[in-house]
Amino acid sequence: MTTYRKVAALGSSYAAGPGIPPIENRAAKRSGNNYPHVVARALGAELVDLTVSGATTSTILDTAQRVRRVEFEPQIASLPADADLVLVTAAGNDMNYIGSAMKLAAYFTIDRYTGHRLRRWKPPVLPAPTAQQLDSAVEGLARIVTEARLRASAARVVLVDYLPMVGEHTVPFRDVPFDEEAIDALASVHEQLTGVFTTAAERTGADVVRASQLGVGHELGSATPWIQPLRPLHRLSDSFHPTSDGMNAIAEDLLRTLTRP
Repeated sequence: MTTYRKVAALGSSYAAGPGIPPIENRAAKRSGNNYPHVVARALGAELVDLTVSGATTSTILDTAQRVRRVEFEPQIASLPADADLVLVTAAGNDMNYIGSAMKLAAYFTIDRYTGHRLRRWKPPVLPAPTAQQLDSAVEGLARIVTEARLRASAARVVLVDYLPMVGEHTVPFRDVPFDEEAIDALASVHEQLTGVFTTAAERTGADVVRASQLGVGHELGSATPWIQPLRPLHRLSDSFHPTSDGMNAIAEDLLRTLTRP
């Protein structure tokens, strides 16, 4: 296997790992046990983890990201030139994937506490990415790969897509705070997001680790979910993100991918 000495990670919360201890950067909600950390430790490599929860492809490439009083410069600007492995998980926020889940959770929680009056007055807004959003997400993800190769010319770039949140066995209002239509809508967004990674990889020739396939059977409602459920208010932002077991599974699959030329 190729020896990797410096690993860099770019991406949003599905890479950063909110809610997984230890948290090494509170503003970024970045865990010391996210999949980039697990991989770097296994490789005995130095890690430059630039992931920030809430990041979009734009804030990775060319727009500063403000989280409360902290401002993060575009992640790509800090990518070390001597990185030999770059890991990328992004584009979910371009399509408002987790944001939609959080809004739906809030909607159905309020609906329950109002005796379902909210649903009679105003139906939930289900996520449905537009063609423009999909094209923009593909373009942004492909640009990240291109820019990473320009800045770290010797690096192998690996895209890591998203673990599935819900599946065919997820039960409405038991496993998730959503109805069946909302579950189907979120599953559809995830499927389209997986397609974004496929298209970006085809355009750039980047490797892809398919967490989207790896996580089938580990959605919310399964016997061993790799996604956190809706959390209490003080941990709300951790909701619907990978668990430690999910991160470890991604890392193991990534390490298997690295053994292939």
